Amino acid sequence: MRSPALRPFGTLSDGTPVDDWRLTDSSGARATILAYGATLQEISVPDRDGRMGNVVLGFDNLADYVERGAYFGCVVGRYANRIAGGTFPLDGREIRLPLNDGPRPNTLHGGTPGFGSRLWTAPDGVTDVEDGTSVTLTRISPDGEEGFPGEVTVSIRYTLAAGRLTLDYRAETTAPTVLNLSNHARFNLAGEGAGTVLDHELSVAADGFLPVDAALIPLDGAAPVAGTPFDFRTPTPVGARLSDPHPQLTLVGGYDHCFVLRGGRTAAPRPVVTLHDPAGGRTMRIATTEPGLQLYLSSELDGTLTGPGGRRYQRYGGIVLETQHFPDSPHRPEYPSTLLLPGRVFTSTTVLEFGVGQRLRD
Repeated sequence: MRSPALRPFGTLSDGTPVDDWRLTDSSGARATILAYGATLQEISVPDRDGRMGNVVLGFDNLADYVERGAYFGCVVGRYANRIAGGTFPLDGREIRLPLNDGPRPNTLHGGTPGFGSRLWTAPDGVTDVEDGTSVTLTRISPDGEEGFPGEVTVSIRYTLAAGRLTLDYRAETTAPTVLNLSNHARFNLAGEGAGTVLDHELSVAADGFLPVDAALIPLDGAAPVAGTPFDFRTPTPVGARLSDPHPQLTLVGGYDHCFVLRGGRTAAPRPVVTLHDPAGGRTMRIATTEPGLQLYLSSELDGTLTGPGGRRYQRYGGIVLETQHFPDSPHRPEYPSTLLLPGRVFTSTTVLEFGVGQRLRD
């Protein structure tokens, strides 16, 4: 069974309509996906009292996504995270990319505009799956887009079933290139706009993280999390050690670091993260095939942006948990490779599982 987009979410300045698609499952959960940026605009799930709430930050209008909403729930690429200097070597030549990381000399999330500011299509609309629904969005990134070589055909399939939202990525290229895809959702399990996430309890299956320099590019080697504010191996409130004088926290002004997940790159998703809101009881568990997890606390939010619920987004109002390859991998032969060759197929899967429960430390 196939169904069309629910309605045009808005219209771009050139008159192009932007559709959205709503997914539902038997648990009553729903997710809304926008054609603009293949953006995850909504995930509504119940708390322990059965009250539904949207747990991702976003907007109720297209203009805010286009003009003000950098990296709210969109797919980031061609290269998620940072590439130092906006260049990388490939097949004996230097590939040059735009610098778009503010004062830092990096290419961030594939340049401007990256995948998160492009229009995706879903020709089949919403389709039924067992216990839920699914939608597949695709786009063709032309050879040379933002400086990246090769024409890349990329898709992401969102499937909502039994309280789980699965993100399946797939890509092919016509020429050697690099690729690192992720979703930049900002989560607040108390509900979007419901204060900060500093009391959320977080656990991450990582024994090491990647320290960074002043440009937020990883230094050589991973550092152990043991004995540092980066140790989330057991459930810990996100803000419990935010004021710790650790030099990496001081340098970044909080968390904006990649964790080295146990197991490395895997064929099937394995559990790597649990996030829990003690107040409302919502829990999100993340499983992924990816080797890394970028943790960011939305420290740039300052109350000037307003979400669909009419509440302003304050500092630390959302937590970003990006499953991905490591930053600056094209310069780091010791990292898992992000090289994609013609004839090869890139695949990646991340699963977000929602539920309710007691405090994780109990």
